[in-house]
Amino acid sequence: MSSQLADIPQSLTRSIPGGMSLCVALSGGRDSSVLLHALAGLRDRNDWQLRAVHVNHGLQSQAGTWAHHCAQFCAGLDVPLRVRSVVISRDAGHGIEAAAREARYSALRAEIRPGEWLLTAHHEDDQLETLLLHLLRGSGVSGLAGIPFESEFAAGRLCRPLLDVSCASIEAYAQAHAFRWIDDPMNDDLALDRNY
Repeated sequence: MSSQLADIPQSLTRSIPGGMSLCVALSGGRDSSVLLHALAGLRDRNDWQLRAVHVNHGLQSQAGTWAHHCAQFCAGLDVPLRVRSVVISRDAGHGIEAAAREARYSALRAEIRPGEWLLTAHHEDDQLETLLLHLLRGSGVSGLAGIPFESEFAAGRLCRPLLDVSCASIEAYAQAHAFRWIDDPMNDDLALDRNY
C-alpha cells in the first residue's frame, strides 16, 4: 500500500477508539464517500457500529438523485442510511452557505444518539481554507485555531478524523477504490466565499 493510501486507515484507527458507535455525515461527495468506505473496511477489526446520514438540502435540482446515490453506496457497503430533508431559508440574512450549514447541523444534531460520534470528512486542505477565510475576515486569535478535531455535539461528539490527511491522499484512495461520487456544482461557484 502506498504511503498516501495508508494515510486514511492509519488516521482512522489512530483517532477513533474501538467499540465506538459512529455516524458519518454523508454528502455523497468524494471526501465523505472515502471516509465512509474506509470506515466500512475497518469496522469489523475495530468493532465499530457504523451508520450514515445524508442531509438533502434541496438546493439543486439533482438533490433527489444524490439521496438515491447515497442509498445505493451505503447498501453496497452494508451501512444503514437515514436521509433527512431540510428547508433552507434564503432570507435569513447571512448567506446561503451559512443557512445550509445551519440547517444541516440542526438535522444532524437531531439524528445523533447518546454517546455516538458524528464523523465529518473535513481534511487538511479544509483546515487551511478555514484559516485563510478567518484571516481575511479578521477573526483574530480565536479564528486562527481553525477547525477543532473533536468537540461535544448534541448527545454525542463531533469528530473530524481526516483533519490531518491531505486532499491528495483522499484523491489517491478514491482512485484506487474506483467508486463513484457526486460533484456538487456549488463547489465551483466562485460567488461563495469558501470557493473564492
